[in-house]
Amino acid sequence: MEHLVAPRITAMKPSATLAMTSRAKALKAEGRPIIELSAGEPDFDTPAVVAEAAITAIREGFTHYTDNAGMPALRRAICEKFERENGLKYAPEDIVVSNGAKQSVAMAISVLCRPGDEVLIPAPYWVSYPEMARFADAVPVVVPTSVESGYLLTARQLEDAITPKTRVLILCSPSNPTGGVYPPEQIRALADVLRRHPHVYVVSDEIYEHIRFDIDHLSMASLDGMKDRTVTVNGFSKAYAMTGWRLGYLAADRAIVKAVATLQSQFTSAPSSISQRAGIAALEMGLGPIDEMVVSFRQRRDFVLSALKALPGIDCPTPDGAFYVFPSVAGLFGKVSSSGRKIESSDDFCFYLLEEYDLALVQGSAFGDPYGIRISYASSMDDLAEGMRRFVAAVNDLHAA
Repeated sequence: MEHLVAPRITAMKPSATLAMTSRAKALKAEGRPIIELSAGEPDFDTPAVVAEAAITAIREGFTHYTDNAGMPALRRAICEKFERENGLKYAPEDIVVSNGAKQSVAMAISVLCRPGDEVLIPAPYWVSYPEMARFADAVPVVVPTSVESGYLLTARQLEDAITPKTRVLILCSPSNPTGGVYPPEQIRALADVLRRHPHVYVVSDEIYEHIRFDIDHLSMASLDGMKDRTVTVNGFSKAYAMTGWRLGYLAADRAIVKAVATLQSQFTSAPSSISQRAGIAALEMGLGPIDEMVVSFRQRRDFVLSALKALPGIDCPTPDGAFYVFPSVAGLFGKVSSSGRKIESSDDFCFYLLEEYDLALVQGSAFGDPYGIRISYASSMDDLAEGMRRFVAAVNDLHAA
């Protein structure tokens, strides 16, 4: 039985964010009053105009296969979005629509990487990036960032990390899990480095593009010399509250797009026809509904930060986007709870919160940072208020060993 499953699968780690969510749900099913601040999913409903477009598609019988790379009308709408919002000109032939941005990232890495290629991944990182690299027979190279830098990769760090084997840099802005947003001047500085290394491609994960507070978004592909070397990934899950619709896309040089389309044709084919019609409506509705969500997210972020910054042993930069905070809890290591539980790692702290305070977060080790934890504030203010009350109580219950 030990040889039943392929080695590349047995070596793959399950998603820690999904594992924590699953554990929390199991405890909730047992009757525990779990507050879940672990999932990366907006708590808002999909905008009504988007849902109505899907209902209309069903009623009209638009329930058959579409073109493998996505229906032409949606790809045209995506091109218009890129030009309108990012200053990028693409043709529909430069776009592949997929079953979520996650699939787009995985396909981009798979078509770009050859065995032994290195993939640079700034940490903290989204949990799936290293596993995607390994699945493509590439080598994930983690580049740690710091609380002091707001968890942002610097140009100097990038320069020092690039080797002749480097094939891809994965850049996620706004970031999951930290909420960090690369300001335009820092994107330009990274591009200056990359121009000196023409063998390096960029997979730019921009799925949280519209969930920002005080920093403008700049797409790497919009900079001189970077468009042909950048795969820009985006989608509908986060900004449009469409996580369950499973709809994402990528734009890239046509040779890369052709390879991605071939890969998709053999694994999944196009995403749901109904979701694609909904995607067109989302892109055409304007940013008003998104802006309303962002106002709420800002209020929630500020509430969570105010609680964290008042606590000893917690160090948390102010995130400028997404819906996460990522505090360092290293100042709590070595402390002991009144029940006798010793905190030696972020894993210890998260399981302490879950098992003794019924609060579900995600440990930083899942994101390549052993000192931090991810708190999602994509929850109601009632849940956030109770969740942070429990968090404060848990921290205040810790004392020196």
